[in-house]
Amino acid sequence: MEKNDTKNDYKKHSFSNNMSTIGIFVFSILTAILIIVFVFQSYQVDGPSMAPTLMNNDRLIVWKLPVTWSKITGHPYVPNIGDVIIFNAPELNKQLIKRVIALPGDRITVKNNVVTVYDKQHPKGFRPDTTLPYGKTTKIPPTSDDGNPIDLVLKSNQIFVCGDNRPVSEDSRIIGAVPLKDVIGKLVIRILPTTKFSIY
Repeated sequence: MEKNDTKNDYKKHSFSNNMSTIGIFVFSILTAILIIVFVFQSYQVDGPSMAPTLMNNDRLIVWKLPVTWSKITGHPYVPNIGDVIIFNAPELNKQLIKRVIALPGDRITVKNNVVTVYDKQHPKGFRPDTTLPYGKTTKIPPTSDDGNPIDLVLKSNQIFVCGDNRPVSEDSRIIGAVPLKDVIGKLVIRILPTTKFSIY
């Protein structure tokens, strides 16, 4: 009887260990999926539209938690002006990475290759490409309007975005203002190439 009891105990112990291993494995997979869907996402730059800030094939980490939280609470996520964001662009059937140039309620003009933003703090307007931190560290090329000057007041659920490499960027000058609901997340880290590792 003792041998049988020992065998039974061994089988129960082995089964328990196997179930624990499977449980840990499943939990790890679910945790990874939840993190990817709701917290962080890896993103690879495709194209030169954000050069020289970001280059083709740079590998990035995008912070999605504020967007996730906004959906839970029912309050729209509004990025900061100057942030680099990832968003869905249904018009082009792809995701884009661009810089936020103007926020909900702002008036933005693109005329004579210059971007000007009018808001409550700057009723006479300011030029984000020269006055904001990104403009002081990155030389932004002239912003062409292709002969069609832009003068737009953004709705309460819209932002205006541009690529840093303006001559080749498909951005709000082409696709129009971006609805807040299409924002996926904000760039926080460039992990590759390792020589250009950066925190944003």
